[in-house]
Amino acid sequence: MKWYELEINEVERSTGTHMEKGLTKKEAEKRLKQYGENKLDEGDKPSALFVFLNQFKDFMVLVLLAATLISGLLGEYIDAITIMVIVLLNGVLGFVQERKAEKSLAALKELSAPQMVVLRDGQWVKILSSEAVVGDIVKIASGDRIGADVRLISASGLKIEESSLTGESVPVQKVVDSIKGDAIEVGDQENMAFMGTMVTQGNGVGVIVATGMKTEMGKIAHLLQSTETLVTPLQRKLEQLGKILIAAALMLTALVVIIGVIQGHDVYTMILAGVSLAVAAIPEGLPAIVTVALALGVQRMIKRKAIVRRLPAVETLGCASVICSDKTGTLTQNKMTVTHVWSGGKTWNITGTGYEPVGDFLYQGKKVKVESNRTLQQLLVYGKLCNHASIKVNKEKDGVLKKAKTTYKLDGDPTEGALVVAAMKAGISDEEIQSHFTVVKEFPFESTRKMMTVIVKDKKGQLFAITKGAPDVILSNSTDIVYSEKMEPLTSRRLDEVNEAITTLASQALRTIAIAYRPIKAGESIEQTIDVERNLTFIGLEGMIDPPREEVRDSIRECRQAGIKTIMITGDHVITAKAIATQLSILPKGGKVLDGQTLSRLSVKDLEEIVDDVYVYARVSPEHKLKIVKALQAKGHIVAMTGDGVNDAPAIKAANIGIAMGITGTDVAKEASSLILSDDNFATIKAAIKEGRNIYENIRKFIRYMLASNVGEILVMLFAMMLGLPLPLVAIQILWINLVTDGLPAMALGMDKAEGDVMKRPPRSPNEGVFARGLAWKIISRGFMIGIVTLVAFMVTLNADPNDLMKAQTVAFVTLVMAQLIHVFDCRSEYSVFHRNPFENIYLVFAVISSILLMLVVVYYPPLQGIFHTTSLTGREWLLILGMASIPTVALGGFRLLKK
Repeated sequence: MKWYELEINEVERSTGTHMEKGLTKKEAEKRLKQYGENKLDEGDKPSALFVFLNQFKDFMVLVLLAATLISGLLGEYIDAITIMVIVLLNGVLGFVQERKAEKSLAALKELSAPQMVVLRDGQWVKILSSEAVVGDIVKIASGDRIGADVRLISASGLKIEESSLTGESVPVQKVVDSIKGDAIEVGDQENMAFMGTMVTQGNGVGVIVATGMKTEMGKIAHLLQSTETLVTPLQRKLEQLGKILIAAALMLTALVVIIGVIQGHDVYTMILAGVSLAVAAIPEGLPAIVTVALALGVQRMIKRKAIVRRLPAVETLGCASVICSDKTGTLTQNKMTVTHVWSGGKTWNITGTGYEPVGDFLYQGKKVKVESNRTLQQLLVYGKLCNHASIKVNKEKDGVLKKAKTTYKLDGDPTEGALVVAAMKAGISDEEIQSHFTVVKEFPFESTRKMMTVIVKDKKGQLFAITKGAPDVILSNSTDIVYSEKMEPLTSRRLDEVNEAITTLASQALRTIAIAYRPIKAGESIEQTIDVERNLTFIGLEGMIDPPREEVRDSIRECRQAGIKTIMITGDHVITAKAIATQLSILPKGGKVLDGQTLSRLSVKDLEEIVDDVYVYARVSPEHKLKIVKALQAKGHIVAMTGDGVNDAPAIKAANIGIAMGITGTDVAKEASSLILSDDNFATIKAAIKEGRNIYENIRKFIRYMLASNVGEILVMLFAMMLGLPLPLVAIQILWINLVTDGLPAMALGMDKAEGDVMKRPPRSPNEGVFARGLAWKIISRGFMIGIVTLVAFMVTLNADPNDLMKAQTVAFVTLVMAQLIHVFDCRSEYSVFHRNPFENIYLVFAVISSILLMLVVVYYPPLQGIFHTTSLTGREWLLILGMASIPTVALGGFRLLKK
């Protein structure tokens, strides 16, 4: 279908839609079911069976299976079956971990999916792009990513960047008229908007004519199907570490086998023990556990309103040293509130915040009635008339208190909403205004004019213009002023008074809106702004503030303690920016404030020299953000940059951690980001950084626990062989220890909460090695101690009864398990086991209890005793076991505590 050739009514008929009401919900659901989701094919995903079988491709597992086969052929059926069961359980655990990570990442992708605004049953609603169907009427605006192929039916200054589809880098100006021709190329179909392209300017409405693989992008889907790797830098480091550990484990295992054979042990027994030891010693589960740790952390971040789009960002968060934050909505509530009104030399205070129209007018601290001052009333009425915003009142039943709860929601621009609420606080209702005035024409606000004007007719039929906008612009277009309820010329003296009032309000972090009017004479032209917005009569100022979020000050303080600098970036006036930054404790004494004009004159090199001293950037355009990011990075900072607009995208992409706003953010900004704040709140950034640091620390805990345990297992066997002792552990016991102690407790460490001082430490260097901060020494020292105490317990028991090797092996087996399970609590802290309450992580407590119960089963359950070569233990032997098992953690932990 050549949609570009059709007239709008033909498009309506062909798609079976309704231009005024859109599709019904029922029809949309029917089409979605019939034609499928609006998605590009992602190729075949591996089946669950393939993922499961993949768990057994590891070289050492294959060697173990071969050894098990030999064991079976030699008649050791029970050993062979048991080893097979343990290998199978290991495979199941790995499969569960991998699928959990896969599901977490799939849910994550769904959360960060693009959205579209469509017309359903006559109402504009926001839906996931995947739910859009042919015939949906869709609204598009600057910053949106087009989610389907759309035939445009209206366009206002609409430009779309189509380089991803056509290769043409210059945005295309869009039209709505039909285009006739036989073979019009995609790039010339100017009345179409295509999936995957970006709106750079203007807005429009269109009808979806193709979805999914039937779109133009679908036809060349391979251009977009760049499979993003989910391997993080840390995982790559661990992969390299794994290869080193495998080599070391194989060498040590080979040494154990060779020494054992030389000492006269059976070759087959030593080979089976050696292979089992290698399987236990090699941390093959480390990559899977890291993936699960990242996935669990990502899920926790989602609950904290932070959606991670790229896994490496989780690690990078822990290294962040600077947060560059937008002011509006991130540091503040994004609920503009008029708090001061100035007119005719008088200033009134207005109480109350937010959009609830409750508050009093105070003059010199005393409550006044608005109707007693005609100029004040006129100012508020005109502010409400020259306005598009409205306050929606909803009454909901409170399920707990069983009372009606009233909520007030803004529909429109926050600045205009503040003017509306101020008028409502004065008792000026919509009905009252509509009964007195009728708006006959409007000149919308434009950034070039910095004004908005409406032409209004009163009850007497008199026309007059009401203009609101930036005070300097309104004043430059005014010739008169209302002062003491009388109109008089705007003399230099009066002008100085107004400017002084503007400066006073701005010093209190207030944004000022000026309001003026002009009567329209009979026959006077009102067609152009230049005819209307002149010779105005200045009425007064409304000073408003976007109140800081209550939780932000504490979050900034926490970030400072964590060695993270917070920088505020805003388009506001320098005085306003400085006042807000001071309120939030962002700007320290002696800290610099830089404005956009100064920033424009500085090169990146010049900015580098002062960037560490600047805490606030005011009157900044989005283009300046990229310069700020580059200067900070040149000074060695790891930068987190927030943004929401199209022009913010380069800076977001250039930052180490690009953060997009979930509520106000455009699709372009979200696409460029690593992290999306679903609540647009600065405190969420702090929470995400805390979580990012904790995830990295939890991964270090895994490594510490697993490697120390593995070192202990290898050393107990190596030292026994070197001393000419019998085998302290048999192959089946080694494999059981690997399954019982490495699995559940290691996973539970991933659920550990952050240590109390995690946000009091400086940011981690991105070049920091996995074994930094003494981790290597902790692994070696604990592993050595675990090996030694296990060997001592084995030797003591064997010396007590040299003829009962099974008893000594059982004691060694239980001592090794208990030493590792006690050691896991030590791994929770950088300091010692006594530094944290062991019951804080209830998952770990249950994991350890489960592991102990599984160990007790193989020790005391007669049918399993024969399989695992164990025997029942007495109370005296348990005292020896617990005493020995506690030494590596309790003794060394106590020593560190005393040393501290």
